[in-house]
Amino acid sequence: MSHAAHAHRPEQSLNRTTALATLHCLTGCAIGEVLGLIVGTALGWSTGATIVLSIVLAFLFGYSLTLLPLVRAGLALATALPLALASDTLSIAVMEAVDNGVLLAVPGAMAASLSDLLFWGSLAFALVVAFVAAFPVNRYLIRRGLGHAVVHRHGHGGAVEHRAA
Repeated sequence: MSHAAHAHRPEQSLNRTTALATLHCLTGCAIGEVLGLIVGTALGWSTGATIVLSIVLAFLFGYSLTLLPLVRAGLALATALPLALASDTLSIAVMEAVDNGVLLAVPGAMAASLSDLLFWGSLAFALVVAFVAAFPVNRYLIRRGLGHAVVHRHGHGGAVEHRAA
């Protein structure tokens, strides 16, 4: 393998790790966001109340998707919870700020009914934009041994390959 090809491997690995961590975070956020928007919309709640419910559920599901594997791997909840909070809080906060901002910026998105394509299309678009916004945040954290890198050290027992140079 050439020197140039070998030099790109750690960068590709970091990007792959970051993409997987961001997708993991997006999954929890999306579950909570979709559930919150469905409940708030179905119950006719105000935009503000619906967004608050969506954010609370996004954090709950986001943290849960990190906590469950750690607890299943044998970590005590008292050990796993701070790890989940440390690894996911910034990523979830960025995702929630961005996706709710996008939803609020799309005319009629928050007033659309559950059977309206505008509701689902806006939500899908907002989540894609949130992924793009959270990727560099997660990359920065992982590169420095923070964020999901902390969870991988504990969940898999190994050292994280990507550290600040």
